[in-house]
Order: sequence, then C-alpha cells, then structure tokens
Amino acid sequence: MIEHPDGTRTPVIDASVHVFAASNSDLRSFMREPFKSRGFPDYEMDWYGAPGGEYAPGTDGPQRQYPGSDPEVVAQHLFTERGVDVAVLHPMTRGVMPDRHLGSAIAAAHNEILVSRWLDHPEHGERFRGTIRVNPDDIAGALREIERWKSHPRVVQIGVPLQSRELFGKPQFWPLWEAAIDAGLPVVAHIEVGSGISASPTPSGVPRTYEQYVSFMACNYLYHLMNMIAEGVFERMPALKFVWADGAADLLTPLIWRMDTFGRPHLEQTPWAPKMPSDYLPGHVYFVQGAMDGPGDTDFAGEWFGFTGKDDMVMYGSSYPHWQRNELTVPRAFSAEQRDKLCWRNAAGLYGIEVPAVPAVAGAH
Repeated sequence: MIEHPDGTRTPVIDASVHVFAASNSDLRSFMREPFKSRGFPDYEMDWYGAPGGEYAPGTDGPQRQYPGSDPEVVAQHLFTERGVDVAVLHPMTRGVMPDRHLGSAIAAAHNEILVSRWLDHPEHGERFRGTIRVNPDDIAGALREIERWKSHPRVVQIGVPLQSRELFGKPQFWPLWEAAIDAGLPVVAHIEVGSGISASPTPSGVPRTYEQYVSFMACNYLYHLMNMIAEGVFERMPALKFVWADGAADLLTPLIWRMDTFGRPHLEQTPWAPKMPSDYLPGHVYFVQGAMDGPGDTDFAGEWFGFTGKDDMVMYGSSYPHWQRNELTVPRAFSAEQRDKLCWRNAAGLYGIEVPAVPAVAGAH
C-alpha cells in the first residue's frame, strides 16, 4: 500500500511487471527438440534500445542473470521497497517468428517458466498473477496453450504481441478471442522485445531514434482497437475484454472522437457494428499506464482522466525492470475514486484480485 499526503492509504496492483528467462540457455532448457536447437532473436534484438541502458540498475539477478528474471529480487523491489500488493506478470517473448511453430514453442517455454518459477513460488507466488503467452500466428497452437493453463488459479490473462502482421479485428483471430472468452480471461497486447519479423513500427516507415519509437509505437494499439470496433468484434463478442499494456490511453479520446465523427455517418459499411464506436469501449477496453502518459500533475488532470471514461479503463503499471520503472504518482487533481481506480480497483475488478480494501475518503485529492 501507499500513503498519500491526506493520510489515506491505498492498495497497489502493478498491472505490468515484465519477467524474463535468466538467459537464452535458461529458456532453451524449457524447450524441446526440434525447437530447442533452433535460432531465435535475443531479448536485445530490438533496434531501439534506450540511451543509457534498457533496464534499471540493480534489477539483474545475484549471478548477473537477465534483469527481471529472479523472483526474489523482483519481490524485494516491488513488495518490500515500493509497496505493491499484487504484481501482474508479463513474460517478454520474441514477437512473431518466421516459423509459427517455433514462435509457439518459445511462448510455451515462457509459460512453463512463468508458472513453475513465479506463480508457484513457495513464498511470493500468492502475490503474483500471470499472463499466458500465445502465438496469434498459430491459432491451433494458441488454443492448446490456453487449454493447458486456463485453470491455473493465478493465470489472469492471455498475452499476444502488439507487433502483429494483421490487425486484430480480422476474422482469422476470432477463434483466439472466443477461446479467451470461454476461458474467462481477458486478452492483453504488449510491445515485444526481440521482436522477430514485425512490420515497421509506423505505417509510414521506420523512425531513427528511441525517442521517436517510444512516442509513436503506442499508436499501434489504437489501430488494432479501432479495427476491432469497425469489424464488429465487440458486438459479436460482448464478453471480450482487451488490455493495451504499454500506454495509449492518452491517445484514445481524440481518436475515438474522430472515429465517432466519421464512423456513424457511414454505418452502411459496417452494419455488424451498429453502435457509436465509443459505445464499444466501456467494459471491453483497458489500458496500462505508467507515470509518463497524459498531462501530468495539472489542475485539469482529473477532468482529462474522465474524458471517454478513461478513469474506468486505466490501470497502473510500472514496466519494471525497464529503465523508467514508472513510479506511482497520482495527480493531485484526481478524486479519491479516480485514484483508487488507477491504483487498484480497475485491475482488481478485471482480474478478480482480492486486496485489502481501504475505502476512499470522499472529496480527498
């Protein structure tokens, strides 16, 4: 929990903690032939590494294992030092592989590591929740992986790479989203490291620097989302819940307003999605946001957070162990209810997480 200047205390669910294999050889030890001997990109094969280093100092393991790969180190940093109550883990994979079967084997190895090393950890497992990674290029393999892990009590969502070669509203993905609904799990899209054969990070080509990549990559979440709305995915699947895990809530309001403006007058082109596009957001769409998204600690931050119902969609996530380690800073203009939704309530409701409930003080900021 964290304590605020007004004396109230708030539970914290960190909805985006990135976990890794300790090394490539560690990952391969969870793979089977013929894939164990195959080549695949290292985590660092991302082309847009942050200046000064991708990961925060001190996040590697005691034997210099890869950052974010040691449950004891992660638990110390999150639970003891930062006051996190529950951490939702996102294994970082390699994105889309040329060989879809290899991609599924890599995802399956990460899932075995996630469950055996983290979710079933004898001391900290009860405070971890997990994301099962699947390969949307291999629907049959993805469905097998969901079936394998969906009943684990600490698995709370299904993860896919943001860097897809097709928009997620396309019909080839529908069996995957339907399987997520059947499993009672939301789907989360996350920007990948070591991102395989992904397309250019912008529709207009390849930017030059990390600054450009970080600023514009999250736009891809909105391309997926707006396509899912236009293709009628949420109309067809009213129980589907989708999480965009690397920001973009700050982009949602202007783009969904624009989609409302242009989409409604052309309803004859999308009769399978008869509502206003913005009407498909509540209950379906969630975002994970760190400290850097949005207007910051301004007088209008609370009003901005309420636009388009974002205060019911956004969950806090640190992106630990990445360099920014987004500290949980709540703008002073947020109401107590908005603060609770960001810090824990939205995530608790989505993932079915029970945390010690501390009621908000009415009128507190």
